[in-house]
Amino acid sequence: MLSWFSENIATIIICAVLTLVVAGIIVSMVKNKKKGKSSCGCGCADCPMSGSCHKDK
Repeated sequence: MLSWFSENIATIIICAVLTLVVAGIIVSMVKNKKKGKSSCGCGCADCPMSGSCHKDK
């Protein structure tokens, strides 16, 4: 078991870092969604989903 771990330590570290980055992105997107921020950033004038984003406005 220890030899397998030492042979694959680089892969394990890279996978852990990538997992943390993806988790951070998802958390950031969820926080922005709760704050009402849009993810596209291009304005809502021509967006076909503008009715879904801004129901109360």
